[in-house]
Amino acid sequence: MQAHPSSGGKDHVLEEVAVHIQSDTDIVAARQKGRVLASRLGFTSSELTLIATAISELARNIVLYAKHGEIVLRLCERGDQRGLMVRAHDQGPGIPDIRRALQGGFSTSRSLGLGLPGVRRLMDELEIESRVGYGTTVTARKWKR
Repeated sequence: MQAHPSSGGKDHVLEEVAVHIQSDTDIVAARQKGRVLASRLGFTSSELTLIATAISELARNIVLYAKHGEIVLRLCERGDQRGLMVRAHDQGPGIPDIRRALQGGFSTSRSLGLGLPGVRRLMDELEIESRVGYGTTVTARKWKR
């Protein structure tokens, strides 16, 4: 199942970095690497903060729900657009109801529930694939304007 599918087309990869996620230290590392990559495309300081926040939310979901996984950060282009793709992948419990998980205020961890709805607001594209018992892959993109 997907939420906010991409506008179509295939991304051409310019550069890619993967970060294994299993602790708060890994969340910080993924966030920092994402900022560095995105800065190469000339994102503004405020855009870099939005991107770093989205990376943090996705990585924190991995730690909270799946215990370990991976964040892949990819500089990409599609046509004349350049941007950063963030893919969070885990083999955790999966999301039984993606639509509900995207509602602000919904959380199964008793947190504020800002994770996925926040990422959806911060990024330009969001795709979620999840299968209960097998894991989740969330792909988000931010395009340079």
